Amino acid sequence: MKKKRKQIIFYILLTLLALLWMAPVVTVFITALKSQGDFYSGNSLFSLPDQLKWSNFTDAWTKGRLGTYMKNGLIICLLKVPLGILVESLAAFAITRLNIKHKTAIFVFFLLGMMLPHQMALIPLNRAFSNYNLINNYAGLFVVYTGFGIGYGILVLRGFMRSIPKDLDEAAYIDGCGKLRLYYNIILPITKPAIATVFIVDFLNTWNEFLLQSILITSDSLRTVPNGLMSFIGEYGTDYGLLNAGVLISIVPVLVVYLSFQKYFVEGMAGAVKQ
Repeated sequence: MKKKRKQIIFYILLTLLALLWMAPVVTVFITALKSQGDFYSGNSLFSLPDQLKWSNFTDAWTKGRLGTYMKNGLIICLLKVPLGILVESLAAFAITRLNIKHKTAIFVFFLLGMMLPHQMALIPLNRAFSNYNLINNYAGLFVVYTGFGIGYGILVLRGFMRSIPKDLDEAAYIDGCGKLRLYYNIILPITKPAIATVFIVDFLNTWNEFLLQSILITSDSLRTVPNGLMSFIGEYGTDYGLLNAGVLISIVPVLVVYLSFQKYFVEGMAGAVKQ
């Protein structure tokens, strides 16, 4: 009876937390259905408007150019994230499976990148990109994003790879397997949960990144969602219905990525911190 009571209390707390988490989402959804005049009618923030303005979603996509911004964001994410995972997995493989010197020092060196605030690099990056004509160029943006994200990826992948028994390496070498084949055919498939975890987190961070891109990408046709949504805010007023509709549309790719890899997410994080 006591155990059942604890279970009931536990589920009640979970329900309350779920409702608390859903409150902002519901608020954004309700706001996305309001017209400009509804914000000056004196009604509650949580009240539905008299007439639902579904056209906010189509207007955000067409008039607000959200389709272009999302296309640019997907191009960056689908090129940068796999590239980053390739570099991070190779580095983690070298640190954990190969007989190289100063492994810990190399690992700490990569982690130092996580401690560097993006704000410190804004002026040097802007000057360097201007000198090499890399402003409004995705190639330079890939390099910057990969450099800032590499520390977290190596941290997760190294932790997971350390949990893989070294006996697999010895058996592979006996069968004539080289280092690259060991990486590609044995270690990489086993590391799939950790790779999925890094993919989700890196995709989310890249999709939502605002600060670096606002300095390095100034052309409206090359902007992604975070900077593109800023164009919804006018100098003399903001259409909050249109803005919130754009926010709701912009989270769809992130939800798709998370739902596609969620079964690996917890396993990948658990393996990363196990060692």
